[in-house]
Amino acid sequence: MKNYRVGAYYFPNYHTDARNEAVHGAGWSEWDLVKAATPRFPGHDQPKIPLWGYEDEADPIAMAKKIDAAVDHGLNHFLFDWYWYDDGPYLNRALDEGFLNAPNNERLEFALMWANHDWLDIHPAKHSGPKNLLYPGAITRQTFDTVVEVVIEKYFSHPSYLKIDGCPYFSIYELMTLMQSLGGADATHEALEYFRARTKAAGFPDLHLNAVVWGVQILPTEKKIENPQQLIDFLGFNSIASYVWIHDVALPQFPQTEYSQVAQQAAQKWREVRDEYSVPYHPNVTMGWDASARTVQSDRYENVGYPFMPILGNNTSENFKLALQNVKAFLDEAADGPKICSINAWNEWTEGSYLEPDVKNGFGYLEAIRDVFGG
Repeated sequence: MKNYRVGAYYFPNYHTDARNEAVHGAGWSEWDLVKAATPRFPGHDQPKIPLWGYEDEADPIAMAKKIDAAVDHGLNHFLFDWYWYDDGPYLNRALDEGFLNAPNNERLEFALMWANHDWLDIHPAKHSGPKNLLYPGAITRQTFDTVVEVVIEKYFSHPSYLKIDGCPYFSIYELMTLMQSLGGADATHEALEYFRARTKAAGFPDLHLNAVVWGVQILPTEKKIENPQQLIDFLGFNSIASYVWIHDVALPQFPQTEYSQVAQQAAQKWREVRDEYSVPYHPNVTMGWDASARTVQSDRYENVGYPFMPILGNNTSENFKLALQNVKAFLDEAADGPKICSINAWNEWTEGSYLEPDVKNGFGYLEAIRDVFGG
C-alpha cells in the first residue's frame, strides 16, 4: 500500500492581528486586498471571490469547515506559515485560536514552517520606491531558545502534530537568515542540536528538521562549507522541501506564463534536487500564482519585481490535476519510506495560489487532489 502524505501550506493572514491593525487600521486582514483586486490586463481573472465568503480563520467553526474539506479531499496535514520575531509572535491566532480549538482537529495533522523572513510593508506594494521593513527576520540566540521551548510545549505535545517516525516535523524557511542571525554555520549547528536535545528531553525519539532549500546559501566566511549539500548535512537536517514553484522556475512571459510550461520544468527540478541531496526531498505542486492583489491597484502593472510580476495563466483544475499525477509518479520512484509532498497553498489568496473553493471553480482544485490521492 502506498503511503502518501499530502500537505498544504497555510498562510494565516485572514484574521485580525494587532500588528496589522497598527499599520492598516482596525479590523484589517488580507481579505481587504482580495476584495480590492482588479483586472490588470485584458483577460486577467480578478478579483478572486471565496465561495465560503470572507471568513475569520481564527474562528474554530470556520476552521473546522476547512479541516473537513481538506481531509475529505485527500489532504493529510496543514503546514502553517509560523511567525516569531525578536519581539514575539505574529499572525498566530489562526492556529492558536482557530485550529487548536476546532472540534474536529483530530482529523488533520499540522506542523510549523518557521517563516523567518523579513516582513516588508507590501500590503499593498507600490510600483517603485523603498519597501519599509516592519519586522526583521533576524533573531537572537535568546529568541531562538524561546522559540524552542514554545514550539515543544505548545505544539509538539498536541496529538495532531505531524510526526515522521515519531519525530515532530519542524521546517525552516530561510536557513541563510537563521545562520546570519546566529553567527554562522557552527553557531547554527549548536543551536539546532540544542533544539534536538530539548525535543528528546520532552519524550520524543528525536526531532525531524526540514529545510526549504530555495533559501540555502553559504556565508562568504564559511570556507569549510563548499556546497549546500554539505551545509544541510553539517547542520543535521533530516529532509528538504520546496515552498512554491517560482522559487525554482522562472516565469519568463509577462504578464502571464503558461502553467503547464512551468509544471513541466518543476517536475524536472524535482529530480535534479532529489539527485543533488542525500536527505529525502519533499516536492511541491503549486496550484497557481498571481500576486497582483498585493499591488497598489491604481499603479501601472509592469514587470518591475514582486509583486509586480508575471502570473501563471491557464492554471485550470485539469492542469493542476496533471501536475498532481506527475508528483505522484515522482513519489512512486522512491523504493520505500513515506511519500511526502506539499501543495502551495491552502489559502494564499493574494498570491493566487489557494485550494479553498471559490465562486468560479467551486471545489475543483480539491476534487483534483481527491481524484489523484483519494479522499
